[in-house]
Amino acid sequence: MEALIVVVEDEEDILELIEYNLSKEGFDTIGLLSTKTLRQVLEEEKVDLMIMDRNLPGAEGSEYVAALRDEGINVPVIYLSAKDSDRDIEEGFLRGGDDYMTKPFNMKELLLRIKAMLRRTGGKGAEGVVTYRDIRLDLASRKVTVGGAPVVLTKLEFDLLYTLIKNSHIVLDRDYLLEHVWGGDEVYQDRTVNVAINRLKEKIDPDKSKVYIKTVRGVGYTLC
Repeated sequence: MEALIVVVEDEEDILELIEYNLSKEGFDTIGLLSTKTLRQVLEEEKVDLMIMDRNLPGAEGSEYVAALRDEGINVPVIYLSAKDSDRDIEEGFLRGGDDYMTKPFNMKELLLRIKAMLRRTGGKGAEGVVTYRDIRLDLASRKVTVGGAPVVLTKLEFDLLYTLIKNSHIVLDRDYLLEHVWGGDEVYQDRTVNVAINRLKEKIDPDKSKVYIKTVRGVGYTLC
């Protein structure tokens, strides 16, 4: 599956140009003329990267990104903006940007920056790496970092976290988890999944400040 890139740009001709070139490179794209439906997209899709203008109708792009960061939403962002002073660029990075390009821009350079960003953050070009918010799983080495800090997980805990991330925003019931994580070929006690989930929570969110995993009473578990 190719990386999904959301482009938020209020000039329709620029938006269409970026979407066209991203599609030619094989990326999945969603183009938006404002931030009006952006939150819904972020909730429903696994977005790998956002290209964000700053002068948007009803919102200033960097202020919107800063609010997302405060909520723990860490989708990588490249600003593409006519705001080109040193102060503007610094402000963009301070408000959660990962890269910054000024208009007018060179499309080839934008594509190169996008590919470099995805390699660094686990999108296309970083095979065997899975990310969710500030959690990063390296499938080859089975190493896990949370907020850049290493976290030691057992094989079962790693597989459990990977399964949850692969199915982010989907509620997984205990039977599904037993079949796909434990193998489903043995008889387990009812509390097997609960205990493992609680151990995983303690390791990836020891102070309970980030709340990655939500329990849906009577149904199962999902990432949030």
